Amino acid sequence: MTLNELDEWLNAFLKKEDFPGDPSRNGIQVQNSAPAEKQIKTVAFAVDACEATALAAAEAGADVLVVHHGLFWGGCETLTGNFYKRAAAFIKNDLALIGYHIPLDANNPYGNNYGLAAALGLSKLEPFGFWRGMSIGVRGEFTTPVSPEDLCSSLSKITKTNARLFQFGKSQIKTVGIISGGAGEDVDQAAELGLDCYITGEFAHEQYHPAEEFGINVIAGGHYGTETMGVSLLKEKIEKELGLRTLFIDLPTDL
Repeated sequence: MTLNELDEWLNAFLKKEDFPGDPSRNGIQVQNSAPAEKQIKTVAFAVDACEATALAAAEAGADVLVVHHGLFWGGCETLTGNFYKRAAAFIKNDLALIGYHIPLDANNPYGNNYGLAAALGLSKLEPFGFWRGMSIGVRGEFTTPVSPEDLCSSLSKITKTNARLFQFGKSQIKTVGIISGGAGEDVDQAAELGLDCYITGEFAHEQYHPAEEFGINVIAGGHYGTETMGVSLLKEKIEKELGLRTLFIDLPTDL
C-alpha cells in the first residue's frame, strides 16, 4: 500500500469533505519521496505532529506518522524557526505525515468522542455539539445512573489522566455529552439539552461560573488525554484490516 492509497483508505470513512469548516489541512500534510510508489510497511500514530514525535517515528522505522493535530491550521507557514525544525524532521527522514482533525473527533465509531462514549459504557448515542456548523461530539446515557465521582474515576482510567470533576449538578448522572479537546466553552450546549454531565478536555477559568449557574456537572479529562482515543482506534483498525505494523508514540502534555 502506498501513501496515496493509505490516505484514500482513511478518507473513505473519515470523510474530510464532510467537514468544510475545519481549518486544518486534513489528509496528507507531508508526502514522502514517492507517494504513489513507495510501499508503506510501518505506520506510527500520535496525538500531535511535532519534532519529537517525528523523530521518534523515524527512529522506530515508521514510513508515515498519522496524527490528530497536524502541522497546518489554515494558512501556509513559512519554513523558519520551530516550524522549519518540525518540517525538517519529516523531510530529512522521508517520513510522511497524515493528519485528521475534526473528522477524527466526530467519526462514529473511530473518533475521539464516540470512542470515549463506548469506553464509558454509554448507550443510545446521538450526535451532539456543533462547531462552525459541524456536529463534532456525541451524547448518550447510562442504563443505570452513576455518581459524578465514579464517572470521573472511569474517565481517568480510560484517558490515563487525573480527570477533574466540577460538581455543579445532580448527584446521579444518566445523560452525558462529550466533546474532546479544548471545548469547555460548549458546556452551554450540554446545559441547553438538560444533560446531567458534560465531558471535555480543557475547562477554563471563564467557563467555571457559567457551568455552575447552569447547574451541570463538568469533567475535564485533559486535551491530550481525551484525544488519544481516535488515533488509538485507527491504529487497531489499520493493524487488523491492512496487516501493517503499527506503533503509538505517547508524548503526553498533562494538559
